[in-house]
Amino acid sequence: MTDLPFSRPGRFWRGNLHTHSDQSDGALSPEETVRRYQDAGYDFLAVTDHFRAEYNFPLTDTRSLRSAGFTTLLGAELHAPRTEAGQSWHIVAVGLPLGFAPPGPGETGPQLARRARAAGAFIGMAHPAASLLTIADAESLDAAHAVEVHNALADREHRGDSWYLTDVMLNRGHRLTAYAADDAHLQPQDPSPCAAWVQVRAEALEPEQLLAALKAGYYYSSTGPEIHDIRLDDGLVTVRCSPARKVMLTGGAPGAKVLQGEDLTECSLPVEMFGNGYCRVTVEDASGERAWSNPIHLDSFGRRHQGVVTAATAHAAVPRPNSKVFPCFGPYGAHCPPET
Repeated sequence: MTDLPFSRPGRFWRGNLHTHSDQSDGALSPEETVRRYQDAGYDFLAVTDHFRAEYNFPLTDTRSLRSAGFTTLLGAELHAPRTEAGQSWHIVAVGLPLGFAPPGPGETGPQLARRARAAGAFIGMAHPAASLLTIADAESLDAAHAVEVHNALADREHRGDSWYLTDVMLNRGHRLTAYAADDAHLQPQDPSPCAAWVQVRAEALEPEQLLAALKAGYYYSSTGPEIHDIRLDDGLVTVRCSPARKVMLTGGAPGAKVLQGEDLTECSLPVEMFGNGYCRVTVEDASGERAWSNPIHLDSFGRRHQGVVTAATAHAAVPRPNSKVFPCFGPYGAHCPPET
């Protein structure tokens, strides 16, 4: 990722990249699944049924469900041997062409992912924490564009967050982006759908434009908050967002830069501790829901992030009236004032 999406032409479109229908192990038909998301205010959906022999290798065709205000991306969750802990890989491939061939004899997960990427798909490393992926596993999946850093279904077993693996991969030089998804099956026992999504920046609600933006990293992810803008200049990342209780900058170094308060809508945080590596923004609202930027690679911005950080600018924040701001800029282990 070499650019931020917020000032790009167009607008953000809300969508889910990991969904299952009754063409594999989901509860509802593709039509009912799409309707559920459309009624919830989504702009697009990728139905990614399990591409397995037991389901006759479905690549669910949702083109007929597109309309003027809603579109779909074709895709599947691909499976092939194997990871260190599991018999089969789980790989989200969005933008697959109809007629994509099933895995061949002896084809591994990384090989299958390379073939899907060559066919035009956006490749996501699905629920790494729930799959117990190792760093060696992740590094072998060299066709991946992105890591599924939050999986709402896996979150019920406390394995929904995969930022640790993503940060290690980024620190090793892998230029990956990061997306959140439902992994919705819409079974009665499952969590409610529409719990995690991406906001993709594109000029039009067209599958080709959405797919190109995903590949370029022009999106952010959320379970609730909105990120209106992120800018990097003069040693500061400035964030504008929906009302938040915490805005945090983490990345390729232990520790974090944090502002805590009430109804924060704009703040600036220094990037100095991350050097020429990367950082990323997390916004947390009053109910604990979060939004995440993609990694911001500081070397892509030249020396614009090397400005002098003063005490005044480092603690800059624009809260709403009667709010409180608690700056916390220390390295790992530094004290942050408690939330009130």
